[in-house]
Amino acid sequence: MRLPFICSAFGAFVSLSSATILQNGQVRITNYPNTVFNGSTAQFSTYPPHATELSYKGRWDSKFISWWSAPGLKFGFTGQEVAITFGPYTTDTVLVGYRIDGQDWQLTNITTNATHLLVDSTTVGVNLTSPVNPSTFEMRVTNWASGVQIASIHVGKGEKLVKVPDFGRTIEVIGDSLSSGYSATLEGLSSYAYGLTAGLGNTEYSLTAYPGVCLFDKQCYGNLRGMFYQWFQTSDTSGRAIDIWGDNPEVWNFSNQPAADIVIINLGTNDNNHVNNVSTTGYVAQYTMLIEGVHAIWPKAQIILIALWEGFDTVGNTYIQSTLDSDVGFVPQIYSIYEYFNSKEYLQNPVLYDPVKNSTYQSQTPSDPFVHYFNTTGILQHNDIGPQYHPTDAGHIKLASHLMQYIKMKFDWPLYATGPEVFHDTLYWNDQTSY
Repeated sequence: MRLPFICSAFGAFVSLSSATILQNGQVRITNYPNTVFNGSTAQFSTYPPHATELSYKGRWDSKFISWWSAPGLKFGFTGQEVAITFGPYTTDTVLVGYRIDGQDWQLTNITTNATHLLVDSTTVGVNLTSPVNPSTFEMRVTNWASGVQIASIHVGKGEKLVKVPDFGRTIEVIGDSLSSGYSATLEGLSSYAYGLTAGLGNTEYSLTAYPGVCLFDKQCYGNLRGMFYQWFQTSDTSGRAIDIWGDNPEVWNFSNQPAADIVIINLGTNDNNHVNNVSTTGYVAQYTMLIEGVHAIWPKAQIILIALWEGFDTVGNTYIQSTLDSDVGFVPQIYSIYEYFNSKEYLQNPVLYDPVKNSTYQSQTPSDPFVHYFNTTGILQHNDIGPQYHPTDAGHIKLASHLMQYIKMKFDWPLYATGPEVFHDTLYWNDQTSY
């Protein structure tokens, strides 16, 4: 039977903010350190959340609240201490990953309205960096439905923050649960989207993805708006966003981040589900306009359309990937969109989309080909799909690896990752040879 993908918003309530990870039905031992710190008598140099030395990764609003999947914060610092005070809009117990320089990720659950001491003299590697070259601190929120609010940053008394330059290339991923890491072990930090972008090395990335969302602008699985609308906003489609911003989310200022060199779009699985009743015509029309909007904002960006996959059918005594059926996953429609943007007619007279006016307009400048098609057929096998109908951790790694090679060959992007871990807690091996 076919394994239907159910990218529902109820996953927001089964998230890592509960501090429990189920691994094949068993509770995974985590033992994350409690980093809450009583800083009332501490000697710190304190910086506000708008300090110019801070680099916010992904989407953060004017209240310094994080949104979407794996948003981050990065900065350099002198000394041996880093503490962060988290504000009232922080989701209590949300899990974050953090590290210094090339050390492995450390994980801790964050308490609302609390200060967490994340780096001190006992932190592995803190003494290995020359004082002349400040260490780099990086933090990423793991969950896609939860977030943090930065209230202030602290370093040792007399020490300072240092601005870390952005890497020279940037990737934007636009997607739903398949890209946000829904049901993966560490969610955003286990997703193929993160694995691809971090795995390339020396690459900035923003993962604008949320479970259950449709591309078409309508309510899907509890998400009130589709990505055709929401991608242009700062916040995601979560209940948390509604509680904070109501019906008036902040419009995203694309100048807040470097322009994307590559944009990956993986949307349509939720649209293609009959319960959401999105027509083929509506899906193609708004997918086309979304691409036109991306091209208007980032005219130099290369856009990759990912062919969708819908699990596997049992056929006789084997399994067949469901995307081989023409009626599944809008696969032929996505390919037709790719063909449209590569047609001579379009490239000579490109159409762009203005989200403010919600209308299209004709560009005066002919365009070089900028839309590409990534065929996922044959990458995943049936056991790369978990019980929640989404890729397992291994499935995400396979997708990330294939996309890395595609981007390397297609755009001549070197692979810069040379050592620091990407996926955390995947170091499994067998050293028993006599069994």
